[in-house]
Amino acid sequence: MSDSQLWDDVDAYFTTLLSPEDEALQAALRDSDAEGLPHINVAPNQGKLLQLLAEIQGARTILEIGTLGGYSTIWLARALPAEGRLVTLEYDAHHADVARRNLARAGLDRVTEVRVGPALESLPKLADENPPPFDLVFIDADKVNNPHYVEWALKLTRTGSLIIVDNVVRGGRVTDPASTDPSVRATRAALELIAEHPRLKGTAIQTVGSKGYDGFALARVLA
Repeated sequence: MSDSQLWDDVDAYFTTLLSPEDEALQAALRDSDAEGLPHINVAPNQGKLLQLLAEIQGARTILEIGTLGGYSTIWLARALPAEGRLVTLEYDAHHADVARRNLARAGLDRVTEVRVGPALESLPKLADENPPPFDLVFIDADKVNNPHYVEWALKLTRTGSLIIVDNVVRGGRVTDPASTDPSVRATRAALELIAEHPRLKGTAIQTVGSKGYDGFALARVLA
């Protein structure tokens, strides 16, 4: 058995036992596939981890940068109280339409808002609204802007908020300081920002599973 097959089998076992998908989650994936969206959504056990982190955090407000079809958005929004709010930013208008339908089917349209456009344009507009600080920020968009997204997350959060940055391993290439890949260089810059910023305390974890070899960074905002 290959390593990738073993990873898939372990993920399938964990998902079936601990993170089973209901019809709303399965439908979100089916519709995303039917609409031609790329297969880059989080795995079910990763979605469950996001939900648990939001619940542990006691999150009432969540910011997601990178919506895709709303699969991870559903996991996160389900952690919110009835009066909670999740704002998710999506570059592609078609992806956003698919996400809105998926969120409505899941009964989460009242607590979620999908905003369309480049995130680096949407974030300043969001900040101008002076919203309550976000308790959790999940960053899973274009990797070349990860350092900027972390900086904006700091502006829009509070002491104790969590910032999660997905896909930080880059197939192991994140270790290469000489890499010319913009995604690798930006990911390294985001990790260095987390390491060096006086208001952040963080770590990064490697993962293997149905999404291959990957990982995420987790940071807490300090006073």
